[in-house]
Amino acid sequence: MTTHAIDEQASGHRFRGQAIRTLLILGASGDLTGRLLLPGLARLVRHGKAEDLALVGAGSDAWTAEDWQGRLATSFAAATPDSGTADDGGALARICAASTYHQVDVTADGALAGLIAGLEPPVAIYFALPPAVSEKASAKLGPGDLPEGSRLVLEKPFGTDLESASRLNSILARLVPEDHIHRVDHFLGKATVLNILGLRFANRFLEPVWNSLHIDSVDIVFDEELTLENRARYYDGAGALKDMIQSHLLQVMALLAMNAPSTLHERDLRDHVGTVLRASSVHPDFRESTRRARYTAGNIGGREVPNYVDETGVDPSRGTETLAEIVVSINNERWAGVPFRLRSGKALGRTRKEAVITFKPVNHLPDGFTGVDSPTRLRIGFGPDTLQLDIDVNGPGDVFCLDRATLQAELNASELLPYGEVLDGVLSGDPTLSVRGDTAEDCWRIVEPVLAAWKADEVPMDEYAAGSDGPPNW
Repeated sequence: MTTHAIDEQASGHRFRGQAIRTLLILGASGDLTGRLLLPGLARLVRHGKAEDLALVGAGSDAWTAEDWQGRLATSFAAATPDSGTADDGGALARICAASTYHQVDVTADGALAGLIAGLEPPVAIYFALPPAVSEKASAKLGPGDLPEGSRLVLEKPFGTDLESASRLNSILARLVPEDHIHRVDHFLGKATVLNILGLRFANRFLEPVWNSLHIDSVDIVFDEELTLENRARYYDGAGALKDMIQSHLLQVMALLAMNAPSTLHERDLRDHVGTVLRASSVHPDFRESTRRARYTAGNIGGREVPNYVDETGVDPSRGTETLAEIVVSINNERWAGVPFRLRSGKALGRTRKEAVITFKPVNHLPDGFTGVDSPTRLRIGFGPDTLQLDIDVNGPGDVFCLDRATLQAELNASELLPYGEVLDGVLSGDPTLSVRGDTAEDCWRIVEPVLAAWKADEVPMDEYAAGSDGPPNW
């Protein structure tokens, strides 16, 4: 190991756990900050955390101090006091009153470095920006521009393809140690991760059958009723595959499929996630292993929804999909032959966020039973986190007739909003829930051949009416 690497490692260990003093949000005037990031921070503070934090906003808009204070008031109000909170609003009021906003072009030479120089360290810099802008902004920084203990926080998607993700990783690696880089995935909050791991590894009846000998297939679904919601500028350049499957659902898949780590320490956990993703790929017969579709005009909950290509800001020539499905193969001893179907879409008839583990049928069902012998299914719901086990039992009335029964439970729910959990890890110096650099690149490696095939129109673009369950032929 080089002297530089040893120094970086020592620096990382010295500052791990040291509380961040200043949170700098780049893109502070954007939608993400107002709708998700600031309410998450407010909930975090209301629960007695980050009470002494200095909050600084920076953006390209020419906002006045009054504009910024108005945004803080609106966003903080979205995290209303809830039972069990340690703060009555006093800490939030202090943070709000001391907070400042700066109009800055973060891609200009020296502009971001100059702003950081005036902040109290250690500093967490949250890039609430498009991937290309985050790359340009971070490239303008040098190691000497960041005080010791600084943390860099980047939103998904991390880069726009494998090449840009690799390039961005190289830029960040010269600024701070890897465990000071937080590639955030708000879809996987701490409670959700631990709920999955607790279910997987704390139950003797599950672990012995959690493999290709007993499991037929795994479906991971994130369907939502939401349409573009004024996000066409971002979404039309991404689509469902990049927006959700590449950055979120592959991480869920890895947690469901990995072997048991020795500990819940971030290195053990992230090593095992990385091992699964390195073994994963999509079969190159993309007409069979992938599907894509786009919504047309329809009705969702009484609301008329226009055709996707007619939405404001959409460029029809891009061929952006709003519903994507890929079948991932995990090429190892545990999972060989088990299809992992990952699906996500917008403007569907119902919101569905769950993982469904379908078990193989029993080897022999004694003659004499009637009714339907349905597969055993374990459903893990996300947001709220729930557990549902669908099994066959002797039905009421006729004890020889099989009927369906469902065992249900609610799993642990976090008191924090998803972005509160993200910020909690950042501010306390815990990278456990952050996506590691090699893993971020592997996610792009898995989906890039699919994206290339879709761009070449090797896979047809199906259509579905907004408010439906998807294309009729699916």
